[in-house]
Amino acid sequence: MKNHIVKIISVESVTHDVKRFTIQKPEGFKFISGQATEVSINTPALKNEKRPFTFTSLNDNKHLEFTIKIYDSHNGVTKELGKLKNGDELIIRDVWGAIEYKGEGVFIAGGAGVTPFIAILRQLQADEKIANNKLIYTNKTESDIILKKEFNEMLGKNFINTLTDEKKEGYENGRIDYTFLKEKIDNFKQHFYVCGPPQFVTAISEALAQLGAKTDAVVFEK
Repeated sequence: MKNHIVKIISVESVTHDVKRFTIQKPEGFKFISGQATEVSINTPALKNEKRPFTFTSLNDNKHLEFTIKIYDSHNGVTKELGKLKNGDELIIRDVWGAIEYKGEGVFIAGGAGVTPFIAILRQLQADEKIANNKLIYTNKTESDIILKKEFNEMLGKNFINTLTDEKKEGYENGRIDYTFLKEKIDNFKQHFYVCGPPQFVTAISEALAQLGAKTDAVVFEK
């Protein structure tokens, strides 16, 4: 496994607890939208603390990008990532398959589980193949929605949000479950892509199976 030490070019806030890290791209480094790598902070104390993150940039972008939820309440790697600034260093490694686009369908995400879908949808948009792909996205509150404006512009009416802890005009209220999916989806023979916390992925996959669908599910530690 090859390690690449790369400098952070910029750190920007995406939401109140999500940051976008733009970093150097090693020469010849390639990946497919939806793929991930293991990332460490290049300090003596943290260089061996590896965490998987999906690229949210496109392969042909000049720089690499990660969109990462920062958990300040945990004394973990993301808390330390949240302290980093321009010029600090990360270590990235070989790419590996996370979730693979297999054709038009429905993306279902919980919270930071949307991150593997960002590059896939951006690539489809760039290739003018966004077509009738749909994103169903659940968060606790409106302020938790990652890239709301971009997804709205990309998907329009095919961007469906539901909030579990807040009732707000223009948003569904409640969890994504069997009843919700049956109401929002009329074709269960298409592709389904599910990502979020393990319990979320399990529950959604079971509901989809009951409705006659097969899922390509991926679980990251979020």
